[in-house]
Amino acid sequence: MESIKWISDYVKKYKLTFVFAMLLVLVDSALNMVNPYFSGVIVDSVIQKNNKKILIPILLTMILVTVIKSFVKYFYQFSFEKISQNSIYEIRNQMFTKLQALDSQFYSENRTGDLMSRMTGDMESVRHFLSWVIYNVFENLSIFIFSVGFMFYINWKFALIMIATTPLVGYLAFKMTLEVGPTFYNIREQLSKLNTIVQENISGNRVVKSFAKEDFEIEKFTKENKGFYKANIESAAVWEKYLPILDSLAGFFLVEMTFFGGILVIKNMMSLGDLVVFNSLIWAINNPMRMAGWLINDIERFIAGSKKIRMLLMTEPKIKNNKDMLSIEKIKGEIQFNNVRFSFKGKDILKDITFKVKPGQTLGIIGPTGSGKSTLINLLERFYDTTSGEILLDGKKIKDYDYRIVRDNIAVAMQDVFLFSDTVKQNISYGTKFSEEHHVFETAKAACAHEFISKMSDGYETIVGERGVGLSGGQKQRIALARAIIKNTPILVLDDTTSALDMETEYEIQKNLKAICKEKTCIIIANRISSVKNADIIIVLKDGIMEEIGKHEQLLLNKNYYYNVYLNQWGDFDLNIKKEVI
Repeated sequence: MESIKWISDYVKKYKLTFVFAMLLVLVDSALNMVNPYFSGVIVDSVIQKNNKKILIPILLTMILVTVIKSFVKYFYQFSFEKISQNSIYEIRNQMFTKLQALDSQFYSENRTGDLMSRMTGDMESVRHFLSWVIYNVFENLSIFIFSVGFMFYINWKFALIMIATTPLVGYLAFKMTLEVGPTFYNIREQLSKLNTIVQENISGNRVVKSFAKEDFEIEKFTKENKGFYKANIESAAVWEKYLPILDSLAGFFLVEMTFFGGILVIKNMMSLGDLVVFNSLIWAINNPMRMAGWLINDIERFIAGSKKIRMLLMTEPKIKNNKDMLSIEKIKGEIQFNNVRFSFKGKDILKDITFKVKPGQTLGIIGPTGSGKSTLINLLERFYDTTSGEILLDGKKIKDYDYRIVRDNIAVAMQDVFLFSDTVKQNISYGTKFSEEHHVFETAKAACAHEFISKMSDGYETIVGERGVGLSGGQKQRIALARAIIKNTPILVLDDTTSALDMETEYEIQKNLKAICKEKTCIIIANRISSVKNADIIIVLKDGIMEEIGKHEQLLLNKNYYYNVYLNQWGDFDLNIKKEVI
């Protein structure tokens, strides 16, 4: 019932169309009784009583009813299709909007394939329910009621005989509903797992091929495909258990009609014309009973699909704005961390992080892999909230800002470069509302990307492949850097953006960034000392703890982690210091 209640909230917006379509279904069901009735009249009056005068009017009426039925059916089928498409359009928009609102933790806990199946397969089950199942249930039910009522009107004794098996059909249909429901939910779960394998394999096909792991991936896919196969077989086993019985009971009506109807006609308890009417109406009882099982299947598919959609729509983001937000659109760029701690799934990622960066200053962050460098930026952008401690922007708590305003004032060139399947120009100007061509060119030059872009087949109008396929790692990094620079925000974050570049290109970019960062708060995350040594403040993170903080020269004098990394990367030729590198 929850699924029906949920979908009715969308359908009620088109209630006039829905009610009109339902009335047309009712009219169509009633018109189905006309031609069987006239078939009996032809037998009793025209054939047996030789009343040929009424034959032509009856035939014309039957033709007219058939034509009217065709138009009526067209209009209500089109109406239901329109309602379904309008509703699905709205639901799909809501789902995509919800996906945009959900935070990073949601995406880390949910598979991409599962989310894709909700947007596709589950949505299709809802569309099918609205456009076909609803009117078919109502149509079959109304036809059954009309035909039974008409049969009782003609001969109530024969009608009782004809519907004697319907309670058994209803019981079996109910039993099938209880058993088949869970199997459809299992099918949706297995499908999402299968979609995840396919999506990951397509996205990571180069990795698969470079490691020659095609057989491993095929084996992994086969395992999930087998799970999907078994889920469908389990579902099929349920309805194959009941549908043959339901079909057999439906077919039994023909035997009942022939045997008992023949006896009643022989005993003159019913006319031959009435038997013809019953024979013409046998489909009106037979077909709904045959359809019962299939419609129950479709309803259960809808319930399983809608449940997964509702789960997504009801998911609330963990990052929310406070009720009383600061009415600030632009920030200056002062950043302060006060005893910040962040835990994820019971594990401390960052502990007691404290520092302050003023506008115009550059903060360098260095540390081994997994030390929490990128997590620190995720907290600054409010992809996650701190477990304890607080982050201040311009002296005010970050949670008092609209998180969209915070992110709009921060430009990030991410470590994991993502480029859209679009032109180079569109990828660079992605974060800006308006970007003139010369502005894109100048930004690309600052990122040392203009030269290689100009040599591409269509220059800045070249379409890059999905996730930047076709570009080298260094080229993707420079386009991502240009995308961050062109946003022109008070805070610029560069998360290991020069790791794939040669030393000469990195040096050129460092010179350009020095001029850009004079008017911004710059945060540079890197593994190379060359990227952070000119920063005003350098933080060394290790195991989520600030091991060191200070300027380049001061950290060298400390002779700790930073010093050892410096020796490893640069060497100490002046002092000829020999020390084991950690």
